[in-house]
Amino acid sequence: MSQFFSIHPENPQPRLIKQAVDILRDGGVIAYPTDSAYALGCCLENKTAIDRIRRIRQVGEDHRFTLVCRDLSELSNFAKVDNVAYRLIKNNTPGPLTFILSATREVPRRLMHPKRRTIGLRVLANPIAQALLAELGEAMISTSLILPGDDAPQSDPEDIRDRLQRDLDLVIDGGFCGLEESSIVSLLDEVPEVLREGAGDVSPFRQ
Repeated sequence: MSQFFSIHPENPQPRLIKQAVDILRDGGVIAYPTDSAYALGCCLENKTAIDRIRRIRQVGEDHRFTLVCRDLSELSNFAKVDNVAYRLIKNNTPGPLTFILSATREVPRRLMHPKRRTIGLRVLANPIAQALLAELGEAMISTSLILPGDDAPQSDPEDIRDRLQRDLDLVIDGGFCGLEESSIVSLLDEVPEVLREGAGDVSPFRQ
């Protein structure tokens, strides 16, 4: 049965954040709020937890996860970013945008696109997510909490607990945070490409 923490959306309680991170470090899978909607998260190196997320989402080995980072300095550990891409990311983060970039060797092979060696990266603004990442001290694997048969991500933590209480280790109630997935922007080429328009302003990436 999953635990359920009510965490203040603007001033997260440090005690609860620490307990949530302890669950992550113990191999747990959590549901947590982001800038767009609720998401599933686990530690970067925990293959068992990643496989659990795949089972919850009912997605295959080809599903690409996102790495959520605390700031741009962390992002550079996982992606090759030239000056133009760096400025674009800096001017449009933190927020509900996921950027597709060339992955560095720090990214586990199982998380990369198999042919292009790319990774999706995101810098979150949500205070709860920021607090989790600060306490964890590293990037976290994440994917939108869209359940099989649903068209949109989950937005109600009570519903998440009811539907997934046997599948998750923790559900964080951080209030309503949105109904859309993040927008996805590819920065692999000279001209940015909007791959998915969701939450977030993608106008700076339109030509």
